[in-house]
Amino acid sequence: MEQLTLVEAGRIEWRDVAEPRLEGPAEAIVRPLAVTRCDIDLPYATGLLPPPRPFALGHECVGEIVALGDDVRDLHVDQRVIVPFQISCGSCARCERGQTGSCASVPFLSAFGLPLSGREWGGALSDLIRVPFAEAMLVPAPEAASAWCLAAAADNASDGWRCVAPHLTERPGVPVLVVIGLAPSVGLYAADAALALGAERVDVVSASAPVLSVAERIGAKPIEAGADGKLGPYPITVDASGDPTGLRLAIRSTDLEGVCTSPVWYPGEETPVPLGRMYTKGIRLHAGRCHARSVIPAVADAIASGRLHPDIISTRRIPWREAVDAMAEPAVKLVIDRELS
Repeated sequence: MEQLTLVEAGRIEWRDVAEPRLEGPAEAIVRPLAVTRCDIDLPYATGLLPPPRPFALGHECVGEIVALGDDVRDLHVDQRVIVPFQISCGSCARCERGQTGSCASVPFLSAFGLPLSGREWGGALSDLIRVPFAEAMLVPAPEAASAWCLAAAADNASDGWRCVAPHLTERPGVPVLVVIGLAPSVGLYAADAALALGAERVDVVSASAPVLSVAERIGAKPIEAGADGKLGPYPITVDASGDPTGLRLAIRSTDLEGVCTSPVWYPGEETPVPLGRMYTKGIRLHAGRCHARSVIPAVADAIASGRLHPDIISTRRIPWREAVDAMAEPAVKLVIDRELS
């Protein structure tokens, strides 16, 4: 079968690899139907982020089941499913707490389409992928939504949702600020989720005109600015900039006893954080990865009901075979759709 592979920094090609097979009775084989490009894929594709080794690309996926192990009871062949990007067993202590991105049953940071753990799990831009722990991982796709609209729920859409959902539950209706840089689709999905969950106002700060255009179309207020100064104050802020200056802006703009979520990785060994300001204002800073499997059902329901807008946030949709050339294009959110092939 064919698998889209990042061979080295900035070099992508289709490669022939062996088809995956069921290796246990709790597994599934899934044929990807639509894959969205994660924000982290673009730096790999352009060569900005050198990979530690060649790896299979694609980890935001909706597919159809083509084979199931004998122990799988609640899924069926030909069923459309959302495939979480992180590998999780569903039964260890961390998974039971909803911390599915830190599953104790697999090597740390195990995921499709990323070179983060010592084990290769394959990528969604392939003819087939093997899904371990099928019943724990796979989420039935709502019939009311197309595959390409649901694919980002596997990672970026769920990442954006978790940045705001628990905090808007604590403080319903409050205004939200989102600072966008390195992770445009995560930031835009955070803004979209905040609006869907009843925030009275969502402001989006970015230096990117395409990002601000999408922000305005989903109903947020676009603010064309760099990362200097201070805005607000806002009870809830999100820093999707990946830049220490963006983080500083988000924290400076967070209200007394507010919360700032950082869903991105910052380059370098150390990132300065204004702890004195956080201390005096009582600000909570949550830096960490999304536990996608725990969030996907709520996100899928919001997409199916029209409360989230992947049709707006996804700015480019291409046929499957064009993935090699398109992966390095600067689209805000790229969709690779087998239905267009």
